[in-house]
Amino acid sequence: MPNQLEMSSATKELLKKVRMIVPPMLEKFHKGMLGRVAVIGGSENYTGAPYFSAMASARLGADLSHVICTPPAANVIKTYSPNLMVHPLMRENPYHSTPSTLATPVIAMLAHLHSLVIGPGLGRDDLMQDIVAEVISAARERKIPLVLDADALWLVQRRPELVKGYKECVLTPNVVEFGRLAQAVGVDTEGDTGKEGCKALANALGGVMVVRKGGVDWISDGTDEHTITSEGEGGRKRSGGQGDTLTGSIGTLLAWRNMYLDKSWDTEGNMGREETLMLAAFGGSAITRECSRLAFMERGRSLQASDLTDKVPVAFETLIGEKEESKL
Repeated sequence: MPNQLEMSSATKELLKKVRMIVPPMLEKFHKGMLGRVAVIGGSENYTGAPYFSAMASARLGADLSHVICTPPAANVIKTYSPNLMVHPLMRENPYHSTPSTLATPVIAMLAHLHSLVIGPGLGRDDLMQDIVAEVISAARERKIPLVLDADALWLVQRRPELVKGYKECVLTPNVVEFGRLAQAVGVDTEGDTGKEGCKALANALGGVMVVRKGGVDWISDGTDEHTITSEGEGGRKRSGGQGDTLTGSIGTLLAWRNMYLDKSWDTEGNMGREETLMLAAFGGSAITRECSRLAFMERGRSLQASDLTDKVPVAFETLIGEKEESKL
């Protein structure tokens, strides 16, 4: 593993485009404009994943980073960092209320968010899954960009109609999750480990953006135009939780994408919704892979997910770099 980062010309060109959707830090921007991102996840048994996702979002540069979880998880996550806003709004069985009623306060938060990450530490409790289904439907109505991972993909596997055709949605399956999703929607990926299977799954789900994680990350919305590879070298330790850095990073980039599309500053490139969704997914993948590489060089086989969190600002500066307008 080389000490110096090596990049192909294709990767360099894509990163230049990612840089276009990163807003400068201007005096005219007020609190919250540079990203309001929420992570729905965190249950009795899983408190680390939503923390890592939300902290990646914050470390990349989101102004406000929220975690929406169960009360027991909230009590734990609040002790991890005072930088996160933690909302104990989710509920697990047994709880005597309907999913739609329990989803109401979560749905009320959507008006204040730029993007939503769902799945880290969610678990497969039926009530939690049903609440999330209500929230996904509401987010679609409001055109909130979504990132779905982990047990949110378990929900999509059982109810693919929740995201089918929603082109503001990014799925980030690992090899096992990808296989389950493909089987659920009738996509034959036997013998395929790359681009064509990724395109086929994205097509079967009506053009959602799929990040197929692996030795390289394949990214596709089912079209040739928006099918790319994130091939930066990552670390060789596969400790749990590294994918949470990916979801949080994509969440922040999707928030910045909203600002780009709204022309909140003197933007360049005139790129559309489909291309910028692909770029947000690619940027998150590239940053995560570089975090993994840097952390592995420092920690080796002792690497843990928290080591990636610490590398997010370094990876951003290495791959994308701060804009001159942001500097004092």
